[in-house]
Amino acid sequence: MIWEPIDDLVKSVKTGRTSAVELVNRSLKAIADNQEYQAIISVLKDNAMARAKLVDQAVANGEDPGVLAGIPFIAKDNFLVYGSDTTAASNILKGFVPPYQASAINRLEAAGAICVAKANLDAFAHGASTENSDFFVTKNPHDKSRVPGGSSGGSAAAVALGLAPFALGTDTGGSIRQPASFCGVFGLKPTYGLVSRSGVVAMGSSLDCIGPLTRSAKDAAIVLDVMSGRDELDSTTIDKNAAGYSGVKALNLKGVRIGLVKEYMGEGVNEEVKAAIKRAVEDLAKRGAIISDVSLPSLPLALACYYIITPAEVSSNLSRYDGVRYGYRDKQAADLFESYTKSRGHGFGKEAKRRIMIGTYVLSSGYYDAYYKKAQTVRTKLINEFAAAFSSVDYLVGPVAPTTAFKIGENAQNPLAMYLSDVMTVAANLAGIPSLSLPLAKDKQNLPIGMQLMAAQKKDYELLSLAMAVEETIK
Repeated sequence: MIWEPIDDLVKSVKTGRTSAVELVNRSLKAIADNQEYQAIISVLKDNAMARAKLVDQAVANGEDPGVLAGIPFIAKDNFLVYGSDTTAASNILKGFVPPYQASAINRLEAAGAICVAKANLDAFAHGASTENSDFFVTKNPHDKSRVPGGSSGGSAAAVALGLAPFALGTDTGGSIRQPASFCGVFGLKPTYGLVSRSGVVAMGSSLDCIGPLTRSAKDAAIVLDVMSGRDELDSTTIDKNAAGYSGVKALNLKGVRIGLVKEYMGEGVNEEVKAAIKRAVEDLAKRGAIISDVSLPSLPLALACYYIITPAEVSSNLSRYDGVRYGYRDKQAADLFESYTKSRGHGFGKEAKRRIMIGTYVLSSGYYDAYYKKAQTVRTKLINEFAAAFSSVDYLVGPVAPTTAFKIGENAQNPLAMYLSDVMTVAANLAGIPSLSLPLAKDKQNLPIGMQLMAAQKKDYELLSLAMAVEETIK
């Protein structure tokens, strides 16, 4: 099922041509009809219907129900949402009912949007395929034998299947953009701090970003406009664009300087992926864009840097799941120490344990300087190289991932191969810059290929404007 653009749906609700209740029912039916893809962990039917009735009542009373009036959406299950468990797809949080709600959810609901379900993910967002969920594996909407990407695979699959007009994801090293590419939808990772992380289960606190998965750049801009801006509950948040984002228009490409990242077009990248990117860049040049090759020499180090910093932050963030305060507690434990070890041992999956061990190792007194400190030095070098690149070009482009969606189980026993799925996306998180994936083409197997666009920090409006121009170019 394909949903109409968000602004069209809102107009229909506000003018009474349709109702919020009808939209929610449409979404719930789509969820029920597509259970075989296993994109959804839980459905919030009662809460969603109650909120839909409030929106419809506001319309009937002549009140403004908000810029997202009646729009159903799906949240990745690491967002705290009232009326639903928040599990982060991990057994250690199974049955956890949050005492408060994520700031992003609060802002969306205040604008009239309605959360209808929680989407599957790699447990604690640790993964690139949604195979690390402790509950089940989500299937790619274009081929059920393949992964949808990760860790926001459930959210990306939900949008591709038409379960809702938009979904929320988190992106720590590509977890919005890579599944967007694999599922053929639009995925936005904003500038770090543009959207509050309050009420979202933390993975890597200096890298995590909240963003939307949608059908188009315009829909993403509308959702971003509602969620973005400072939040007193998250000290890392920044001011939004003074004009907002919902009014963004397609960029006039004449004279726009676009850099094709050399390191993303080399060995190991699928030939069909490279060809699709090259064709798109040529089309942009025909519309007046000035294309050049850009090299960021430290990019080959980005993945190693990311997989030192991220596990270090993961090991710290996951220390709160101790079997004492909340979450799973092993009832057979004889004492506090045994409760701690058994609760964590049984509650965490393999990937969480792997990242805890790596993170603890690189932060240990004997290896902190050798690994963690050096990784942070490389991170600073990457930030400087991106800043230098954006002094000579306005935007950077390249593939989102080296390949299209791979088979379920293909990389499950090879963590290093799985980590390589993020090789083209982690640098944007390390540098804190906005980046997005838009559906570009399909390969010979009819699998989607995404194109990655990047801009300098706080240039989210401009990036969305470029995305709209690219969408017009490749229609």
